[in-house]
Amino acid sequence: MESSDITFLVKGGTQMPLLKHAGTGGQSFPYLYFPLLEGTGMVKHCFTTRRGGVSKGCFESLNLSFERGDERQAVEENFRRVSVALGVEYGNLITVGQAHTTNVVRVGKKDAGNGLTKGQGYPSVDGLITNEPGLTLCTIFADCVPLYFVDTKRQAIGLAHSGWRGTVCRMGEAMLLAMGREFGTLPEDVVCAIGPSICQGCYEVSEEVALEFKREFPEHEERILYQKGNGKYQLDLWRANKAALLEAGMKQENLAVSSLCTCCNANLLFSHRASHGKRGNLGAFLCLR
Repeated sequence: MESSDITFLVKGGTQMPLLKHAGTGGQSFPYLYFPLLEGTGMVKHCFTTRRGGVSKGCFESLNLSFERGDERQAVEENFRRVSVALGVEYGNLITVGQAHTTNVVRVGKKDAGNGLTKGQGYPSVDGLITNEPGLTLCTIFADCVPLYFVDTKRQAIGLAHSGWRGTVCRMGEAMLLAMGREFGTLPEDVVCAIGPSICQGCYEVSEEVALEFKREFPEHEERILYQKGNGKYQLDLWRANKAALLEAGMKQENLAVSSLCTCCNANLLFSHRASHGKRGNLGAFLCLR
């Protein structure tokens, strides 16, 4: 895969993820990364594409979900390939059972392998935080928003999954508050990336969903929502998450916002809407060096 395969929809003030190729088993393994996070020198991170794995059919090829009907051995091999590409320990990966909540859990060495090499100990959690080097946090996606957090002063990290429910309930703020309680994190010290997800042009929602965003983000309503008529709206999850993070105290210059749409690029990124539910899952990974 060449970087030209991806249409980068760059907007003013937006820092897009870049494409990198890592060699795994003699093959090229493509993944996306954020220069803003890379520039901290503190973390290893990536957002996967759907290429570079061993899964077949609608899961082709780097599916990272055990819950979609794919063969378990294939998903495990896909996780191994990610760990090799990033240069992290497979046994130190940590996943959770995402449920569109704003629940955040602090993890440590005892949690290494959770959801992968051992049972799922966190069945309803959408945010992970840690200050222990070597542990690799992982959340999975197929249109929802990945949120990466790096506290540059207190050597702590966080990774979250934020769909529309998490976004309207301000998952980003919940992560910053949790890092503050556990590590003394201050929002102004945090570098954050809002990763690839479905774009506003592809994300139609009902009036019921739109009303929740109108109530929660009244000052940003015109930018977050576009009314189509007949009770339908187009929702901008990137702008909503950005607004929540800035209102929680983050600095604009410490925030990178992707405009890479999973649905527009469904040949390279799994998208629930584009595939009508017949798909695998992408992964966000973050590890403190």
